Amino acid sequence: MFRRLAIGGVLVLLLGLVLVLVTQPSLEGMSQTEAADIEAIVAGILKLQASDAGRQHRPLARGTHAKGVCARAEFDVLDLKATVPDAALASRLARGLYAVPAKYPVQLRFANADSNINNDAKSDVRALSFAVEPAGGQRQDFSTNDLPTFPINDAHAFATTVKVVTAPTMAAGVWALPFRDKLSFGRTAVLGARQEHQSLLPYQRRRYWSTVPFSHGPTDVIKYSLVPCAGNPAGDLNRTDPDTLQDELVRHVETDSQMSCFDFALQFLDTESMTYWGRKRDANFWIENASVEWKESQAPFHTVARLTLLPKSEIAAATCEAWHIDVTANSTPDTTPLGSINRARRYAEAASREARLKK
Repeated sequence: MFRRLAIGGVLVLLLGLVLVLVTQPSLEGMSQTEAADIEAIVAGILKLQASDAGRQHRPLARGTHAKGVCARAEFDVLDLKATVPDAALASRLARGLYAVPAKYPVQLRFANADSNINNDAKSDVRALSFAVEPAGGQRQDFSTNDLPTFPINDAHAFATTVKVVTAPTMAAGVWALPFRDKLSFGRTAVLGARQEHQSLLPYQRRRYWSTVPFSHGPTDVIKYSLVPCAGNPAGDLNRTDPDTLQDELVRHVETDSQMSCFDFALQFLDTESMTYWGRKRDANFWIENASVEWKESQAPFHTVARLTLLPKSEIAAATCEAWHIDVTANSTPDTTPLGSINRARRYAEAASREARLKK
């Protein structure tokens, strides 16, 4: 989808590049249009999912992150009282899943973000999703991309984007938008195109971020990140192999003696330290605007666990395709997804899942 955004963005840039680049994200919370926006998102994702499958002459895949590979891992929650010198910070971090040191089984999926199944050499955002499954406890799902922000700012921007990319032509889609939505789409196009252009790197050597926030206990709000361990093994990528990222991940877990790992870290929303354009903003701003970065220099990440791949743990393709992640359904009252992107994707992902798994 970001390939389409980049093309459409050129049209909007011709309308007014300066306005596009300086337009600030909306400060509102749940907008009056959100219900209609979510309906438009669901309809657009289903249309995109079907048209991509038809064009590529294949069965329905996921509406986004269509191409991926699954494996198993272990999630090792640290003893935060022993590893975090600040007792107050350790107590604040040690909530829910992170309250007690423990090891949990994990199923995970590395993927490319596009809604098409492309050659892995094609520039794209990469993703890592995983499910932690405590014995007898509540499964918790996590979803990350290899960039700290989401290029689509909120549900309305998401709805605007799918309207454009599912229109008969990109130009017609942009032309039909109100002027303010043209600017919003242009901003999304610029951010999306910028995010896509990154070097080809093995999945196990990338850093990943949640991009959107979640609650952490009754009062705190966090984002999370997976930081690759130094020295994660990886072979050379073969650009002539259309599945080089998948093949390298499979080679790694099936043959290497040392398994890759990621430090899992939490970042607290800190309205007293965080600024945007030099100004402090309220919590609602940081929660609702998914394209605005929480700078690490102002709100550092704190490691609470380690995710380690398991040897010889590749999951069969058919099982991988039938599996799904749902960060809303598979959460607890203290880990609720927050913000309009999270509220919208709950419905879009459910509709896309139902369509592709329908017998």
